[in-house]
Amino acid sequence: MSFLYPRLLAEQAKPLFERYRHLTVVDLTARVATTHEAAVYVATGGDRVSADRLHELRAAVVDLAKNAGFPAETSRGGNTDFDLRLAALLHAEMGMVPAEAASRDVWAFLALILLPDVAYWRYPQPPTDRVLGTDLTRHVFGRLWWRAQLVRSSDDLEPYGALEILGEAAFDQIYARRAALGGSPHLVRAILRVWNDLDLQGLNERDTLRDFLKRLLRLAPFVLFDGIEQGPLDDELRAVARESVDAQRHLRSTTVDGALPTRPVPEIAMPVPDIVRGDFDETVASASEAPATSGAPSERGAGPQTLTSLELCAGSGAQALGLERAGFHPVLLIDSKPDACSTIRSNRPQWKVLCADVTEFDSRAEAQVLGVDLLSAGLPRVKSTAAAGRAEDTEERRVLKAAVSLVDSIRPKALLLENVPDLVDGSDFAEDRSWIEERLRLAGYQPSWKVLNAADFGVPQNRRSGFLVALAAPYHAAFSWPEPSPMPSPTVGEVLGSSMAAGGWPGAGEWARSANRIAPALVGGSDRRGGADLGPTGSKKAWAALGVNGDSLGNDVPDTEFPVGGQPKLTVDQAAMIQAIPDDWIVFGGKTSRYRQIGHAMPPPLATAVGRAIAAALQR
Repeated sequence: MSFLYPRLLAEQAKPLFERYRHLTVVDLTARVATTHEAAVYVATGGDRVSADRLHELRAAVVDLAKNAGFPAETSRGGNTDFDLRLAALLHAEMGMVPAEAASRDVWAFLALILLPDVAYWRYPQPPTDRVLGTDLTRHVFGRLWWRAQLVRSSDDLEPYGALEILGEAAFDQIYARRAALGGSPHLVRAILRVWNDLDLQGLNERDTLRDFLKRLLRLAPFVLFDGIEQGPLDDELRAVARESVDAQRHLRSTTVDGALPTRPVPEIAMPVPDIVRGDFDETVASASEAPATSGAPSERGAGPQTLTSLELCAGSGAQALGLERAGFHPVLLIDSKPDACSTIRSNRPQWKVLCADVTEFDSRAEAQVLGVDLLSAGLPRVKSTAAAGRAEDTEERRVLKAAVSLVDSIRPKALLLENVPDLVDGSDFAEDRSWIEERLRLAGYQPSWKVLNAADFGVPQNRRSGFLVALAAPYHAAFSWPEPSPMPSPTVGEVLGSSMAAGGWPGAGEWARSANRIAPALVGGSDRRGGADLGPTGSKKAWAALGVNGDSLGNDVPDTEFPVGGQPKLTVDQAAMIQAIPDDWIVFGGKTSRYRQIGHAMPPPLATAVGRAIAAALQR
């Protein structure tokens, strides 16, 4: 027997969501009900669930929550255990078919009418998708039902035992971000069986899982996984998993104790011209002199007072480097890429780095971030709302939502987000601007949007970025955007001329004179692109006009045998110079990983300019 559940439509759910965010758990318990005047049911598909059954469901969920500490604050470990038990309970007891479970309005009813106290206890100050069901893979209850639906094996003594194999973030890799895989319970169960038997000692589980799923995705167009019986399917997946494990072990073998891998060091330095380096000479020169004491504020580049910051999606640390010069000391930097985390640690060992997914970050576990002066992030590039429903944009939009939602729990004095220019002024992003502004204003912050070009701040690159700065009262009234530098940016030839000549290329001088313009924006920071190259066809043509072959990146600068009129390829180090990253800022990883970190970075001089404007408002 399948049951139909009440549905709370968006126009009724949204006002309740906002009102309930300001109530205590005790207040919410007083508002619990099994009906709502605005609730509706789908016309067909089963019997309407009775009030008695809803009472029983609530009682069972509350009992689980009490075991986890409800209504008092719980721990991360307590949350994990609660989620595992709740997933099995919801799936086993609700009597719901997938078609009913696919309705966001059903889950909005459960979170706002039947179980609002449990929902807001599990996620205090929740973002909308945790309650309204706008993304079921994030809903406080809906995500658990679907996890249980995909892993349940009726033949096992413990049908839901596979729930314990992967956590939410890892499971999300299969379900939310890999729709071609996660839509098949048969395949998901096989993935979990194989994964549970792997020897992952010494490996990063998240990276290995991602590699494994990418390999499966390559097979998906050619293999009908649902048509393969359990034994042969497990064998096939086991072989793919071993390839991923072997690849990850090989990758780790290129490092020594997690330190920098050996890579060639140019015999001749490639200096960044003074006009590009600007104020960074002092920062770089003092890096080797700074004490490597964890947690001690750095005085390099500090203004009238040292300000604190939390950096999300920190990447290579280029933005944090620029903000450091503006006077901000990062108490914590977060990035999900191990190579990026190693880059930051190698250059600033005194900075605390957390290698984790921003969407899973719990600010309560890192007390030092509470009340920082600045919450900053160079976020993955979001696509327009027209593409927002596609699987490939799920991760970027979630990171954006997570960054904005952290304002509520961290309560910084200022927020700085950098992203695509269209997020600031594109009509396709109007909905995004609307919910971001609404969320920030409700939290007491005044948002301000601006598109800035790095070329206006001494960077030899036509790189436009969209910025959001939001400040709490009374600071926002004192904020103004930085003015462009009166000095022109150097040309590509001026910046790279010395490095092009470092290998003895006889055509370097003529090349430098011809490369007499600034560069187009470096493209290639996304993990979804292929290898290290200078972007799509249009970008490569722009580079060709500057005498650069953009089909790929070179391993070395041109030597004496390189044709005088030839088009050299940029090295990764030269790409960093185009980004105005200091030449002794060491970037960790292989060529593609290093270039992605550099290509996605905010040029430090631009970060410094915006950071100084924020610092001025905070110190005024």
